Amino acid sequence: MSSQAPKIFPRLDSIFTIGALSIKKLTLLGFTLVALPLVLALIYSATQVNLMSKQSAQAIFSVVALTKVNRELNENQLKLERYASQYIVLKDVELKADYLAQEVKILALVHNNLSVYNDEQLAKFIQSFTAIITIVHELISTKLINDGSLEIIQDQFVALTEVSRKIHLRSDELINDQANKIEITAQQVSDTMLISLLIIPVTLTIAGVFIFLITTPLKLLIAKIQSLEQGDFDKEIALDGFPEIREIAEALEIMRLRLHALELQKSSFIRHISHELKTPLAAIREGTELLYDNSVGKLNDEQQEICYIIKDSVNRLQQHIEDLLNFNIVLDSTSLQDSEKIALQPLLENVLADHKLDIKRKKLKVIKVIEEVIIYSNAKQLTVVLDNILSNAIKYSPVQGTVNIYSEITKNQLQLSIVDDGPGISPDITDKIFDAFYQGPSPENSQIKGSGLGLTIVKELLMRLNGEINIESQQFNNKGTRVKITLPRAQRIGDE
Repeated sequence: MSSQAPKIFPRLDSIFTIGALSIKKLTLLGFTLVALPLVLALIYSATQVNLMSKQSAQAIFSVVALTKVNRELNENQLKLERYASQYIVLKDVELKADYLAQEVKILALVHNNLSVYNDEQLAKFIQSFTAIITIVHELISTKLINDGSLEIIQDQFVALTEVSRKIHLRSDELINDQANKIEITAQQVSDTMLISLLIIPVTLTIAGVFIFLITTPLKLLIAKIQSLEQGDFDKEIALDGFPEIREIAEALEIMRLRLHALELQKSSFIRHISHELKTPLAAIREGTELLYDNSVGKLNDEQQEICYIIKDSVNRLQQHIEDLLNFNIVLDSTSLQDSEKIALQPLLENVLADHKLDIKRKKLKVIKVIEEVIIYSNAKQLTVVLDNILSNAIKYSPVQGTVNIYSEITKNQLQLSIVDDGPGISPDITDKIFDAFYQGPSPENSQIKGSGLGLTIVKELLMRLNGEINIESQQFNNKGTRVKITLPRAQRIGDE
């Protein structure tokens, strides 16, 4: 795995210059690149909404103003026509003054409120309106008023009404234009908001890139740590990438070297001490057997009892040495070999053959329901696992008891169960049985006490084989104990 890291990260370095950045800086850069498009989109949208708000307010004010002007124009025109007609008929000076005052008012209304729109058509109508007012003003101001003047005045006001109607129609058109502008602006803002939504996948893409950049070296680091956890101390730990990753990799490499050295020392010590113990032990055992069998002379009862005690102690010591040798398999990473193709049934038959005498002595019935299974694992380690589990099942089974062994394949995983009908395991010690050198209650009529390493060895080896162990005890139902191990990379023969 370490050989892959240099291939991956130099290419990323060439694009993003990762090697020069720490995780903190890269995280800050990623947050900035993700937040920047969102902030820009938000600012742009806010600007467009503000512009639409101003345009809408301006349009509304224009509509209200035009509506008010048209209403006041109609009212003032009616007053102006009434004052002019009454003055022509009555020739009252006060009526003339009222007309002139109303004339000033209506002209101011038209020029001050309609000229601001800078509309050519509206400007022409204003000129026509002003021209008619001027004609009427001259007729009112002249002293030569006769009966025909009233008809002339009325004709001028008819023309003035037509011009007012055109002003009103043009005002309506301007109002509609303002409404259309508001609608167009609203649509533009809506389109802008929809376009802004396109920023979301862009920011998600940027976030995904930075998540990949950060998590990829962390995954490689986790793989290295898991490799150490499984006892693989032979591969050098070297990772490129962020400064923090390189520092952690260097610290792990130092740890790996120290652990490897300690493991070699432990393994060497156990191998030597086991060898040194077994050589004199063989001589002691042989001599004890000769004495116990009266081969060198008959012993009295007391001597026979002492010889029996020595023989029993020698057997126990031999069992401890065998357990230490098995435990050395766990400690020694050099015993870890690549996975090999293993047929489960022959392997299990070999383990049972090693316990044939014990099975026969206790008159046990072994029931096997084993499928023809191929598993890719380590044969030596798997043999040690099965040997320890079967040894416990045989040891704790009662005389003439039954040991059931059955297998099941689920999703390329082997689930192998070994069930005895012994006394079971007390819930008080269930969590302790995997502890090194822990010894639970000895089975009834057992002459040899275990070393407390069996299940510890099983758990450690299964961890290295990426397997699991689960123990279920039906102590209070007198149904014994079920030990189930799960191993990956298994398949039925024929499914290959």
